[in-house]
Amino acid sequence: MTDALLTSDDNGVRTLTLNRPERKNAIDAALWEELADALRSAARDSALRALVLTGAGGAFCSGADIGTPEDIHPRHKLRRLTDVALALHELAVPTIAKVTGVAVGAGWNLALGCDFVVATPQSRFCQIFAKRGLSVDLGGSWLLPKLVGLQQAKRLVLLADMIDAEEARSLGLVTWVKPDNEIDGFVADLAARLAAGPPVALAQSKALLNDGVNATLREALANEARAQPGNFATTDSAEAYAAFAEKRDAVFDGRWAVRPRSEKDNA
Repeated sequence: MTDALLTSDDNGVRTLTLNRPERKNAIDAALWEELADALRSAARDSALRALVLTGAGGAFCSGADIGTPEDIHPRHKLRRLTDVALALHELAVPTIAKVTGVAVGAGWNLALGCDFVVATPQSRFCQIFAKRGLSVDLGGSWLLPKLVGLQQAKRLVLLADMIDAEEARSLGLVTWVKPDNEIDGFVADLAARLAAGPPVALAQSKALLNDGVNATLREALANEARAQPGNFATTDSAEAYAAFAEKRDAVFDGRWAVRPRSEKDNA
């Protein structure tokens, strides 16, 4: 990692911090690539149970850094954004965007790509693209209609109005609004709760919900039926039943409980 992207791990929770406060954490070419690499690395880390994405210096992210010209075709620039959007969306572990200050343009859509968004009352949000002569990107055209409906999505994108945290929460674009002096503790507790959950079951539920947005009921039921046996094949299912019977908290580890055939043959 460079100084532009900070990473820290704590009990299965990884925090990625955009660290260009002098640019309100606008993401330049190098940081797009580094962020994609960090998300792909997170996907390969079997010890990871939750991920927090945030920004340094009182801002979340002011979007793509358009202040540094590049002599490459715009399609190549957009490929970097595509890599980040897909890596974030496909990450199996739960993800949290901790938003302080502004989340603008691709920065806002980066937050919306997370499973939960926690903001402060001072946070501000804008799909600023139209004011820059650009069309929406980083998955905003897919995310927004699903989250707020087509008409509100058009209002946010075509007018490019700045909205506050409470309006974003009322639209379903922010999950919780917490005071500035409470957000760190709230997000840490939320991440710890997610990290303590059954990792295989949470990953499957997240994938089912993501896929279910575009599925028929019949397809969703079939997907659920295929997923559930995988949960019964982990130690977590038995642990959950035992913890319930013993009136204690369950301790989940996601381990595969089915013995290989060779072990069964030798038993």
